[in-house]
Amino acid sequence: MGRKIKEVEGGLCAPKGFKAGAVACGIKNPSAERLDLALIYSEFPTICDAVYTQNEVRAAPVRLSSSYIKSCEPRAIIVNSGNANACTGPDGIVKARAMASMTSKGLGLLQREIQVCSTGIIGVPLPLERLEAKFPELIENLDYDSDAAAQAIITSDTRPKSVSVSVKINGAKVRIGAIAKGAGMINPHMATMLCFVTTDAAVSKAELVAATREAVDLSFNRILVDGDMSTNDTVIVMSNGQAGNKTVTRGGEGSYEFREALRWVMLSLAKKIVADGERVTKLVEVVVKGAATNLDAERVARAVANSKLVKCSWNGNDPNWGRVIHAVGYSGARVKEEMVDIYFNGVLAAQNGIAANTDIDRLSEAVRESEFTVCINLNLGSGSFNVYTADLSPEYVDFNRHEYALNVKR
Repeated sequence: MGRKIKEVEGGLCAPKGFKAGAVACGIKNPSAERLDLALIYSEFPTICDAVYTQNEVRAAPVRLSSSYIKSCEPRAIIVNSGNANACTGPDGIVKARAMASMTSKGLGLLQREIQVCSTGIIGVPLPLERLEAKFPELIENLDYDSDAAAQAIITSDTRPKSVSVSVKINGAKVRIGAIAKGAGMINPHMATMLCFVTTDAAVSKAELVAATREAVDLSFNRILVDGDMSTNDTVIVMSNGQAGNKTVTRGGEGSYEFREALRWVMLSLAKKIVADGERVTKLVEVVVKGAATNLDAERVARAVANSKLVKCSWNGNDPNWGRVIHAVGYSGARVKEEMVDIYFNGVLAAQNGIAANTDIDRLSEAVRESEFTVCINLNLGSGSFNVYTADLSPEYVDFNRHEYALNVKR
Protein backbone atom coordinates (compact mmCIF):
# COMPACT_ATOMS: atom_id res chain seq x y z
CA MET A 1 0.00 0.00 0.00
CA GLY A 2 1.26 3.46 -0.87
CA ARG A 3 2.41 5.58 2.03
CA LYS A 4 -0.53 7.98 1.62
CA ILE A 5 -3.21 5.28 1.34
CA LYS A 6 -4.80 4.20 4.62
CA GLU A 7 -7.26 1.34 5.00
CA VAL A 8 -10.41 2.46 6.84
CA GLU A 9 -13.70 0.96 7.99
CA GLY A 10 -16.98 1.34 6.15
CA GLY A 11 -16.71 -0.53 2.86
CA LEU A 12 -19.06 0.91 0.24
CA CYS A 13 -20.38 3.48 2.70
CA ALA A 14 -16.99 4.86 3.76
CA PRO A 15 -17.23 7.58 1.06
CA LYS A 16 -19.65 10.43 1.88
CA GLY A 17 -23.18 10.20 0.51
CA PHE A 18 -23.48 6.48 -0.19
CA LYS A 19 -26.00 4.12 1.37
CA ALA A 20 -26.51 0.37 1.06
CA GLY A 21 -28.96 -2.27 2.21
CA ALA A 22 -30.00 -5.89 1.73
CA VAL A 23 -32.87 -8.31 2.33
CA ALA A 24 -33.55 -12.04 2.09
CA CYS A 25 -35.96 -12.97 -0.73
CA GLY A 26 -35.44 -16.72 -1.04
CA ILE A 27 -34.42 -16.32 -4.69
CA LYS A 28 -32.50 -19.59 -4.91
CA ASN A 29 -34.39 -21.44 -2.20
CA PRO A 30 -37.75 -20.16 -0.86
CA SER A 31 -37.10 -21.71 2.54
CA ALA A 32 -33.67 -20.11 2.95
CA GLU A 33 -33.21 -16.94 4.96
CA ARG A 34 -29.87 -15.78 3.57
CA LEU A 35 -29.52 -12.23 2.24
CA ASP A 36 -29.78 -12.28 -1.56
CA LEU A 37 -30.93 -8.83 -2.76
CA ALA A 38 -28.80 -5.71 -2.29
CA LEU A 39 -29.16 -2.03 -3.13
CA ILE A 40 -26.40 0.59 -3.39
CA TYR A 41 -27.45 4.24 -3.61
CA SER A 42 -25.79 7.63 -3.94
CA GLU A 43 -27.65 10.50 -2.30
CA PHE A 44 -26.03 12.85 -4.83
CA PRO A 45 -25.59 12.79 -8.62
CA THR A 46 -22.65 10.76 -9.82
CA ILE A 47 -20.36 10.13 -12.70
CA CYS A 48 -19.76 6.49 -13.44
CA ASP A 49 -17.85 3.97 -15.49
CA ALA A 50 -18.55 0.27 -15.88
CA VAL A 51 -16.81 -2.67 -17.48
CA TYR A 52 -18.84 -5.72 -18.48
CA THR A 53 -18.06 -9.29 -19.50
CA GLN A 54 -16.75 -9.89 -23.02
CA ASN A 55 -18.52 -13.25 -23.16
CA GLU A 56 -20.67 -13.34 -26.32
CA VAL A 57 -23.43 -14.89 -24.20
CA ARG A 58 -24.38 -12.01 -21.90
CA ALA A 59 -26.99 -12.06 -19.17
CA ALA A 60 -30.10 -9.85 -19.43
CA PRO A 61 -28.96 -7.44 -16.68
CA VAL A 62 -25.61 -6.95 -18.42
CA ARG A 63 -27.29 -6.12 -21.71
CA LEU A 64 -29.74 -3.76 -20.00
CA SER A 65 -27.17 -1.98 -17.81
CA SER A 66 -24.68 -1.53 -20.65
CA SER A 67 -27.41 0.20 -22.67
CA TYR A 68 -28.55 2.41 -19.79
CA ILE A 69 -25.09 3.72 -18.95
CA LYS A 70 -24.60 5.03 -22.50
CA SER A 71 -27.19 7.75 -21.91
CA CYS A 72 -27.36 8.31 -18.15
CA GLU A 73 -25.09 8.44 -15.12
CA PRO A 74 -26.39 5.91 -12.55
CA ARG A 75 -27.31 6.75 -8.99
CA ALA A 76 -28.09 3.21 -7.79
CA ILE A 77 -27.21 -0.46 -8.29
CA ILE A 78 -29.73 -3.24 -7.64
CA VAL A 79 -28.17 -6.71 -7.49
CA ASN A 80 -29.44 -10.18 -6.66
CA SER A 81 -27.62 -13.42 -6.00
CA GLY A 82 -28.85 -16.98 -6.46
CA ASN A 83 -30.03 -16.50 -10.05
CA ALA A 84 -28.01 -15.11 -12.98
CA ASN A 85 -31.04 -14.20 -15.13
CA ALA A 86 -28.90 -15.41 -18.04
CA CYS A 87 -30.08 -17.43 -21.04
CA THR A 88 -33.70 -16.83 -20.05
CA GLY A 89 -34.89 -15.31 -23.35
CA PRO A 90 -37.09 -12.19 -23.66
CA ASP A 91 -38.45 -12.89 -20.17
CA GLY A 92 -35.00 -12.14 -18.75
CA ILE A 93 -34.96 -8.62 -20.19
CA VAL A 94 -38.51 -7.98 -18.97
CA LYS A 95 -37.54 -8.98 -15.45
CA ALA A 96 -34.28 -7.00 -15.48
CA ARG A 97 -36.28 -3.92 -16.53
CA ALA A 98 -38.76 -4.64 -13.76
CA MET A 99 -35.91 -4.62 -11.23
CA ALA A 100 -34.77 -1.25 -12.58
CA SER A 101 -38.31 0.10 -12.52
CA MET A 102 -38.93 -0.96 -8.91
CA THR A 103 -35.68 0.66 -7.86
CA SER A 104 -36.27 3.92 -9.73
CA LYS A 105 -39.75 4.32 -8.27
CA GLY A 106 -38.58 3.48 -4.76
CA LEU A 107 -35.78 6.05 -4.90
CA GLY A 108 -37.46 8.67 -7.08
CA LEU A 109 -34.94 8.29 -9.92
CA LEU A 110 -35.06 7.74 -13.65
CA GLN A 111 -35.09 4.09 -14.68
CA ARG A 112 -31.90 4.62 -16.67
CA GLU A 113 -30.17 5.82 -13.50
CA ILE A 114 -30.25 2.23 -12.25
CA GLN A 115 -27.65 -0.44 -12.92
CA VAL A 116 -29.03 -3.98 -12.64
CA CYS A 117 -26.81 -6.97 -11.81
CA SER A 118 -27.51 -10.64 -11.13
CA THR A 119 -25.34 -13.61 -10.20
CA GLY A 120 -26.03 -17.28 -9.68
CA ILE A 121 -27.36 -20.24 -11.63
CA ILE A 122 -27.67 -19.81 -15.44
CA GLY A 123 -30.77 -20.80 -17.41
CA VAL A 124 -33.32 -20.68 -14.58
CA PRO A 125 -36.11 -18.04 -14.73
CA LEU A 126 -35.73 -15.28 -12.15
CA PRO A 127 -38.53 -15.54 -9.53
CA LEU A 128 -39.35 -11.83 -9.73
CA GLU A 129 -42.35 -12.09 -7.41
CA ARG A 130 -40.03 -12.98 -4.52
CA LEU A 131 -38.04 -9.78 -5.11
CA GLU A 132 -41.15 -7.63 -5.45
CA ALA A 133 -42.52 -8.83 -2.13
CA LYS A 134 -39.40 -7.72 -0.27
CA PHE A 135 -38.61 -4.53 -2.17
CA PRO A 136 -40.30 -2.07 0.24
CA GLU A 137 -38.27 -3.59 3.06
CA LEU A 138 -35.10 -3.18 1.00
CA ILE A 139 -35.72 0.56 0.60
CA GLU A 140 -36.37 0.88 4.33
CA ASN A 141 -33.12 -0.96 5.11
CA LEU A 142 -30.90 1.58 3.33
CA ASP A 143 -28.30 2.97 5.72
CA TYR A 144 -24.59 3.73 5.96
CA ASP A 145 -23.50 0.13 6.66
CA SER A 146 -22.44 -1.95 3.66
CA ASP A 147 -21.85 -5.26 5.45
CA ALA A 148 -25.29 -6.65 4.56
CA ALA A 149 -24.85 -5.76 0.89
CA ALA A 150 -21.46 -7.47 0.80
CA GLN A 151 -23.06 -10.59 2.26
CA ALA A 152 -26.06 -10.52 -0.09
CA ILE A 153 -24.12 -10.64 -3.37
CA ILE A 154 -22.08 -13.78 -2.66
CA THR A 155 -22.87 -17.18 -4.17
CA SER A 156 -20.26 -19.95 -3.85
CA ASP A 157 -17.98 -17.57 -1.93
CA THR A 158 -17.18 -18.67 1.60
CA ARG A 159 -17.00 -15.10 2.89
CA PRO A 160 -17.94 -11.55 1.86
CA LYS A 161 -15.28 -9.33 0.32
CA SER A 162 -15.05 -5.65 1.20
CA VAL A 163 -12.38 -2.96 1.46
CA SER A 164 -12.19 0.82 1.87
CA VAL A 165 -9.34 3.32 1.93
CA SER A 166 -8.64 6.96 2.58
CA VAL A 167 -6.17 9.06 0.60
CA LYS A 168 -5.37 12.76 0.54
CA ILE A 169 -5.94 14.32 -2.90
CA ASN A 170 -5.42 18.00 -3.62
CA GLY A 171 -5.62 18.84 0.08
CA ALA A 172 -8.84 16.93 0.83
CA LYS A 173 -9.50 13.51 2.34
CA VAL A 174 -10.95 11.22 -0.32
CA ARG A 175 -12.40 7.78 0.35
CA ILE A 176 -12.89 4.80 -1.92
CA GLY A 177 -14.95 1.78 -0.86
CA ALA A 178 -15.84 -1.46 -2.61
CA ILE A 179 -17.44 -4.88 -2.32
CA ALA A 180 -17.00 -7.85 -4.62
CA LYS A 181 -18.08 -11.42 -5.11
CA GLY A 182 -16.41 -14.21 -7.02
CA ALA A 183 -15.09 -17.71 -6.47
CA GLY A 184 -15.81 -19.68 -9.64
CA MET A 185 -15.88 -18.87 -13.38
CA ILE A 186 -12.85 -16.63 -12.99
CA ASN A 187 -10.96 -16.09 -16.25
CA PRO A 188 -11.49 -12.47 -17.20
CA HIS A 189 -11.35 -10.53 -20.41
CA MET A 190 -11.98 -6.85 -19.58
CA ALA A 191 -13.87 -7.69 -16.38
CA THR A 192 -14.73 -10.51 -14.02
CA MET A 193 -17.17 -11.42 -11.23
CA LEU A 194 -19.12 -8.57 -9.65
CA CYS A 195 -17.43 -5.55 -8.10
CA PHE A 196 -19.02 -2.30 -7.01
CA VAL A 197 -16.84 0.69 -6.14
CA THR A 198 -17.90 4.00 -4.59
CA THR A 199 -15.86 7.14 -4.10
CA ASP A 200 -16.54 10.69 -2.94
CA ALA A 201 -13.63 12.01 -5.01
CA ALA A 202 -14.35 14.82 -7.42
CA VAL A 203 -13.01 13.52 -10.74
CA SER A 204 -13.70 14.29 -14.36
CA LYS A 205 -15.49 11.72 -16.51
CA ALA A 206 -12.40 11.21 -18.65
CA GLU A 207 -10.23 10.61 -15.59
CA LEU A 208 -12.70 8.19 -14.04
CA VAL A 209 -12.95 6.13 -17.22
CA ALA A 210 -9.17 6.03 -17.71
CA ALA A 211 -8.53 5.21 -14.04
CA THR A 212 -11.18 2.49 -13.97
CA ARG A 213 -9.96 0.73 -17.11
CA GLU A 214 -6.36 0.88 -15.90
CA ALA A 215 -7.25 -0.48 -12.46
CA VAL A 216 -9.37 -3.31 -13.89
CA ASP A 217 -6.57 -4.29 -16.27
CA LEU A 218 -4.03 -4.45 -13.42
CA SER A 219 -6.29 -6.36 -11.03
CA PHE A 220 -9.38 -8.27 -12.13
CA ASN A 221 -7.90 -8.93 -15.56
CA ARG A 222 -4.98 -10.70 -13.91
CA ILE A 223 -6.76 -13.35 -11.88
CA LEU A 224 -7.60 -16.90 -12.90
CA VAL A 225 -9.27 -19.67 -10.92
CA ASP A 226 -10.81 -22.22 -13.26
CA GLY A 227 -10.46 -20.86 -16.79
CA ASP A 228 -14.17 -20.05 -17.26
CA MET A 229 -15.63 -16.61 -18.03
CA SER A 230 -19.05 -15.76 -16.65
CA THR A 231 -22.03 -14.34 -18.53
CA ASN A 232 -22.60 -11.72 -15.81
CA ASP A 233 -19.19 -10.18 -15.03
CA THR A 234 -19.46 -6.50 -14.11
CA VAL A 235 -17.33 -3.82 -12.48
CA ILE A 236 -19.05 -0.50 -11.66
CA VAL A 237 -17.36 2.61 -10.25
CA MET A 238 -19.49 5.55 -9.03
CA SER A 239 -18.16 8.93 -7.90
CA ASN A 240 -20.34 11.63 -6.31
CA GLY A 241 -17.68 14.33 -5.72
CA GLN A 242 -18.63 14.99 -2.08
CA ALA A 243 -15.05 14.95 -0.73
CA GLY A 244 -14.61 18.58 -1.71
CA ASN A 245 -11.27 18.15 -3.44
CA LYS A 246 -10.28 20.10 -6.52
CA THR A 247 -11.57 18.06 -9.47
CA VAL A 248 -9.02 15.52 -10.67
CA THR A 249 -8.64 15.71 -14.43
CA ARG A 250 -7.01 13.15 -16.68
CA GLY A 251 -3.29 13.29 -16.03
CA GLY A 252 -3.74 16.39 -13.86
CA GLU A 253 -2.95 17.18 -10.24
CA GLY A 254 -4.09 14.35 -7.96
CA SER A 255 -4.44 11.85 -10.80
CA TYR A 256 -1.54 9.71 -9.61
CA GLU A 257 -2.90 9.49 -6.05
CA PHE A 258 -6.43 8.69 -7.20
CA ARG A 259 -5.34 5.99 -9.61
CA GLU A 260 -2.96 4.43 -7.10
CA ALA A 261 -5.74 4.18 -4.51
CA LEU A 262 -8.27 2.79 -6.99
CA ARG A 263 -5.75 0.19 -8.18
CA TRP A 264 -5.01 -0.79 -4.59
CA VAL A 265 -8.71 -1.30 -3.82
CA MET A 266 -9.33 -3.44 -6.90
CA LEU A 267 -6.17 -5.51 -6.53
CA SER A 268 -6.99 -6.17 -2.88
CA LEU A 269 -10.39 -7.53 -3.85
CA ALA A 270 -8.96 -9.46 -6.81
CA LYS A 271 -6.59 -11.32 -4.50
CA LYS A 272 -9.42 -12.04 -2.08
CA ILE A 273 -11.41 -13.58 -4.92
CA VAL A 274 -8.59 -15.93 -5.90
CA ALA A 275 -7.87 -16.87 -2.28
CA ASP A 276 -11.57 -17.72 -1.89
CA GLY A 277 -11.80 -19.64 -5.18
CA GLU A 278 -14.06 -22.66 -5.14
CA ARG A 279 -12.39 -25.18 -2.82
CA VAL A 280 -8.89 -23.79 -3.46
CA THR A 281 -6.13 -24.06 -0.87
CA LYS A 282 -3.43 -21.80 -2.35
CA LEU A 283 -3.05 -18.29 -3.76
CA VAL A 284 -0.26 -18.31 -6.35
CA GLU A 285 1.28 -15.36 -8.18
CA VAL A 286 2.81 -16.30 -11.52
CA VAL A 287 5.49 -13.79 -12.52
CA VAL A 288 7.06 -13.90 -15.99
CA LYS A 289 10.05 -11.75 -16.85
CA GLY A 290 12.77 -11.69 -19.46
CA ALA A 291 10.27 -12.23 -22.30
CA ALA A 292 10.87 -10.87 -25.79
CA THR A 293 7.71 -8.74 -25.41
CA ASN A 294 5.10 -7.98 -22.76
CA LEU A 295 2.57 -9.92 -24.85
CA ASP A 296 4.81 -12.99 -24.80
CA ALA A 297 5.12 -12.64 -21.03
CA GLU A 298 1.33 -12.50 -20.72
CA ARG A 299 0.92 -15.60 -22.91
CA VAL A 300 3.30 -17.57 -20.70
CA ALA A 301 1.76 -16.34 -17.44
CA ARG A 302 -1.77 -17.24 -18.51
CA ALA A 303 -0.75 -20.63 -19.92
CA VAL A 304 0.91 -21.63 -16.66
CA ALA A 305 -1.84 -20.18 -14.47
CA ASN A 306 -4.56 -22.01 -16.45
CA SER A 307 -2.82 -25.39 -16.71
CA LYS A 308 -4.88 -28.05 -14.91
CA LEU A 309 -1.78 -30.22 -14.50
CA VAL A 310 0.16 -27.38 -12.91
CA LYS A 311 -2.72 -26.46 -10.60
CA CYS A 312 -3.18 -30.07 -9.48
CA SER A 313 0.51 -30.36 -8.63
CA TRP A 314 0.26 -27.26 -6.43
CA ASN A 315 -2.67 -28.82 -4.60
CA GLY A 316 -0.49 -31.82 -3.85
CA ASN A 317 2.46 -29.68 -2.66
CA ASP A 318 4.42 -31.01 -5.63
CA PRO A 319 7.12 -28.65 -7.03
CA ASN A 320 6.75 -30.13 -10.52
CA TRP A 321 8.61 -27.58 -12.64
CA GLY A 322 8.30 -29.93 -15.65
CA ARG A 323 4.58 -29.16 -15.80
CA VAL A 324 5.37 -25.46 -15.64
CA ILE A 325 7.88 -25.52 -18.50
CA HIS A 326 5.60 -27.60 -20.72
CA ALA A 327 2.95 -24.88 -20.36
CA VAL A 328 5.60 -22.28 -21.19
CA GLY A 329 6.35 -24.20 -24.37
CA TYR A 330 2.79 -24.30 -25.71
CA SER A 331 1.91 -20.73 -24.67
CA GLY A 332 2.59 -19.33 -28.14
CA ALA A 333 5.39 -17.10 -26.86
CA ARG A 334 8.91 -17.05 -28.21
CA VAL A 335 10.85 -19.48 -26.01
CA LYS A 336 14.34 -20.95 -25.98
CA GLU A 337 14.19 -24.01 -23.77
CA GLU A 338 17.87 -23.86 -22.85
CA MET A 339 17.45 -20.34 -21.41
CA VAL A 340 14.41 -20.82 -19.13
CA ASP A 341 14.83 -20.47 -15.35
CA ILE A 342 12.02 -21.35 -12.91
CA TYR A 343 11.73 -20.44 -9.23
CA PHE A 344 9.23 -21.49 -6.57
CA ASN A 345 9.06 -18.76 -3.90
CA GLY A 346 12.59 -17.69 -4.77
CA VAL A 347 13.99 -21.24 -4.69
CA LEU A 348 15.60 -22.25 -7.99
CA ALA A 349 13.86 -25.31 -9.47
CA ALA A 350 15.15 -25.27 -13.05
CA GLN A 351 18.07 -23.46 -14.65
CA ASN A 352 18.78 -23.23 -18.36
CA GLY A 353 15.85 -25.55 -19.02
CA ILE A 354 17.05 -28.44 -16.86
CA ALA A 355 16.72 -29.42 -13.20
CA ALA A 356 18.68 -27.25 -10.79
CA ASN A 357 20.84 -28.79 -8.12
CA THR A 358 18.35 -27.87 -5.39
CA ASP A 359 17.23 -30.13 -2.56
CA ILE A 360 13.71 -31.41 -3.28
CA ASP A 361 12.66 -30.80 0.31
CA ARG A 362 13.38 -27.07 -0.08
CA LEU A 363 11.24 -26.94 -3.21
CA SER A 364 8.42 -28.93 -1.60
CA GLU A 365 8.44 -26.58 1.37
CA ALA A 366 8.15 -23.59 -0.96
CA VAL A 367 4.94 -24.83 -2.61
CA ARG A 368 3.45 -26.05 0.66
CA GLU A 369 2.77 -22.45 1.66
CA SER A 370 -0.80 -21.16 1.33
CA GLU A 371 0.60 -18.24 -0.70
CA PHE A 372 3.68 -18.44 -2.92
CA THR A 373 5.15 -17.09 -6.15
CA VAL A 374 6.23 -18.93 -9.30
CA CYS A 375 8.77 -16.88 -11.22
CA ILE A 376 9.68 -17.77 -14.82
CA ASN A 377 12.59 -15.99 -16.47
CA LEU A 378 12.77 -16.52 -20.23
CA ASN A 379 16.03 -14.53 -20.48
CA LEU A 380 15.12 -13.18 -23.93
CA GLY A 381 14.30 -9.52 -23.31
CA SER A 382 12.60 -7.06 -20.96
CA GLY A 383 8.95 -8.14 -21.30
CA SER A 384 7.10 -8.94 -18.07
CA PHE A 385 3.62 -9.82 -16.81
CA ASN A 386 2.03 -11.28 -13.68
CA VAL A 387 -1.25 -13.00 -12.82
CA TYR A 388 -2.81 -14.43 -9.66
CA THR A 389 -4.21 -17.93 -9.72
CA ALA A 390 -4.99 -20.91 -7.47
CA ASP A 391 -4.62 -24.65 -7.19
CA LEU A 392 -7.22 -27.19 -8.30
CA SER A 393 -8.62 -29.65 -5.76
CA PRO A 394 -10.74 -32.83 -5.92
CA GLU A 395 -13.32 -30.92 -3.88
CA TYR A 396 -13.71 -28.41 -6.75
CA VAL A 397 -14.99 -31.18 -9.01
CA ASP A 398 -17.40 -32.48 -6.39
CA PHE A 399 -18.69 -28.97 -5.65
CA ASN A 400 -19.52 -28.29 -9.32
CA ARG A 401 -21.08 -31.64 -10.28
CA HIS A 402 -24.80 -31.04 -9.86
CA GLU A 403 -25.66 -27.38 -9.27
CA TYR A 404 -28.12 -27.01 -12.17
CA ALA A 405 -30.29 -30.06 -11.42
CA LEU A 406 -30.58 -29.11 -7.76
CA ASN A 407 -31.75 -25.59 -8.53
CA VAL A 408 -34.21 -26.42 -11.33
CA LYS A 409 -36.21 -28.51 -8.83
CA ARG A 410 -36.76 -25.38 -6.73
